[in-house]
Amino acid sequence: MALLTLENISVAYGSQNILKDFDLTLEKGQLLSLLGPSGCGKTTTLRLIAGFLEANQGKFLFGDQDYTRRPVNKRNFGIVFQSYALFPHLSVYDNVAFGLRMRKMKDSEVRQRVMRILETVSLGGFEKRLPQELSGGQRQRVAIARALVIEPDLLLFDEPLSNLDANLRVDMRVEIRRIQQELGITTLYVSHDQEECFSISDRVAVMNKGSIEQLDAPEAIFKYPSTEFVARFIGFHNFLNFTERTERQSMTQLSLGGGQEFAVMHNPGTSSTTALKGAIRPDDLIVLDKEDSESINAVPGIIKVTTYLGRSYQYVVETAYGTFTANQEMDTPFHSGQRVSLIFPPDKIVLVD
Repeated sequence: MALLTLENISVAYGSQNILKDFDLTLEKGQLLSLLGPSGCGKTTTLRLIAGFLEANQGKFLFGDQDYTRRPVNKRNFGIVFQSYALFPHLSVYDNVAFGLRMRKMKDSEVRQRVMRILETVSLGGFEKRLPQELSGGQRQRVAIARALVIEPDLLLFDEPLSNLDANLRVDMRVEIRRIQQELGITTLYVSHDQEECFSISDRVAVMNKGSIEQLDAPEAIFKYPSTEFVARFIGFHNFLNFTERTERQSMTQLSLGGGQEFAVMHNPGTSSTTALKGAIRPDDLIVLDKEDSESINAVPGIIKVTTYLGRSYQYVVETAYGTFTANQEMDTPFHSGQRVSLIFPPDKIVLVD
């Protein structure tokens, strides 16, 4: 049974609809990420759940209770903001204790809870420091401790790592996942960073223009995007437009026009039976230094641009069916103007709506 349910939710700013007929469920103990570009509605969804916004229509259920019009102070939710939002004049201890003192708890219980949660977030011994005496990652852990110390029914993260440098973001996302799993707390996480969401989530909802394009396990979305938008957002930069489709026993046969036939392996994660657009990642294309008319899904082309990426070279290849980007590890790169063949492995192409 779902712990959190949004039913037919609509939110508008003036005449602009941000969410329209929006549905979402979150199971108890899960970490669900809302992933998408700026303006897709993910932060609006989080603010609605937190109680900072009211829906124009629809219902928000939490457990067996209606939270649609429940005020913020009656929702026992912990929130971690992008900007940390720490009190600069208060120590780490006092920042974390703030919510408990607002609830009129006894000092002995406050101390017990604060010290326990500081150990959980690896900040034992830092309780007397001020925020300006901490690193960015330590400040973010203080913000997480403050959200957790009230023992919330739901934990909300709003782009919590965007102010940190790249290496620290990796460390902090591991820490967030460790804490979430250790405490078993139900969590909603908002980010525009796919790697961040995929690495910590049980499920990911990819949003576009106020609706969910795909909701699934991270592995399923990464391998089998269901729509062109999701495919583009998670790194499928190459697309093929087919004209006809015929189902075979283990393959789908597709026509690319001009007599070019393609085979696409049936994937267990692909549900569309009518899609005529194929998507493939640059890392999955194979570039050969000769024209190849015998290999399956081979297309002749000309190298237009060669770029060194460090571990591999990236090629922009012009063909009769469009321009494609391929990444390939090799010692001696191809040069601009060189004739090559692009191989589209049948098990790497995904058909999307």
